[in-house]
Amino acid sequence: MAQPTVPLPCVEVESEEPATHAVLWLHGLGADGNDFVPFVPLLGLASRSVRFVFPNAPKIPVTLNGGFVMPAWYDILGMELGSAQDEAGVLRSSAEIERLIERENERGIPTERIVLAGFSQGGAVATHVALRHPEPLAGLIALSTYLMRGEALSKELSESNRSIPIFQAHGTFDPMVVPQRGTDLRDRLRDWGYTVDWHTYPMQHEACLEEARDIGSWLTRVLDR
Repeated sequence: MAQPTVPLPCVEVESEEPATHAVLWLHGLGADGNDFVPFVPLLGLASRSVRFVFPNAPKIPVTLNGGFVMPAWYDILGMELGSAQDEAGVLRSSAEIERLIERENERGIPTERIVLAGFSQGGAVATHVALRHPEPLAGLIALSTYLMRGEALSKELSESNRSIPIFQAHGTFDPMVVPQRGTDLRDRLRDWGYTVDWHTYPMQHEACLEEARDIGSWLTRVLDR
């Protein structure tokens, strides 16, 4: 698939000092790039030179929601285990995120200092990109999410990111992305040889303060590598 020439529109949070690292954070279905901006101060990274980039997904019809047009990284045909997947949409959005990684490189941040993060649908794309990316990334944050293109992805894993640090979290009461889908992703990652820092929180399909603090601690370790 051809690489997009124009990056997606993004919301950005810059550090006080020129950025030495970047976190590309993908929102969930129906949200936008502003969704996780309030999360940044909760991470405790104010003293770090980190640029947070929150891209906006394009607006497309979503089958699961009756064809209603909304921000989405790909079409969702069903949420049940084994439902058909919009592989073309995943690949299209993955190419968009690859372009954003390239833009950070152009702005002086090497790939090994870039973390990919995402919530729900955004987490599925972030995971897909991170495991296939041809150069080592700094880390992957997969929140309340699941696996897309599992069988195809297993044949496309990049050797460069076999040791990528992975933070994965899920709400134990999540009614939208049921916890089994999160543990299925965790187990598949471990079967493939990845080390997963797994966390659960007593919440639904959302984020919480304890999760933010844990992500902040994890990011601090990753940024210090």
